[in-house]
Amino acid sequence: DVQLQASGGGLVQAGESLRLSCAASGFSFEHYCVGWFRQAPGKEREGISCFSSSGNSSIYADSVKGRFTISIDNAKKMVYLQMNMLKPEDTGVYYCTAGPFLGLLLSDVDYWGQGTLVTVSS
Repeated sequence: DVQLQASGGGLVQAGESLRLSCAASGFSFEHYCVGWFRQAPGKEREGISCFSSSGNSSIYADSVKGRFTISIDNAKKMVYLQMNMLKPEDTGVYYCTAGPFLGLLLSDVDYWGQGTLVTVSS
């Protein structure tokens, strides 16, 4: 079965950086947009970024554009999210995801990981 195991969350101060990792298995990166959603306390889940190997394309939510960078290692089946210049509003549970389209809608996601918590203090 498909597995998406996120790690790397933690406690950081505003302005600092953090790198999230996702170990993927059970599917081909060539047929999915792999990426990240997040959910802040009391807020709706939102799409952050995904990367499509077939088109060599990535998309980002406006809230993280210029600060976050998604990357993959196809050989290792890993997905990464480099988060720079973190803000308190970036706090939330980050989920590794996979879906068939280049998109950031909840309906675009076929598979969800368990999530890793990121807390940014001011």
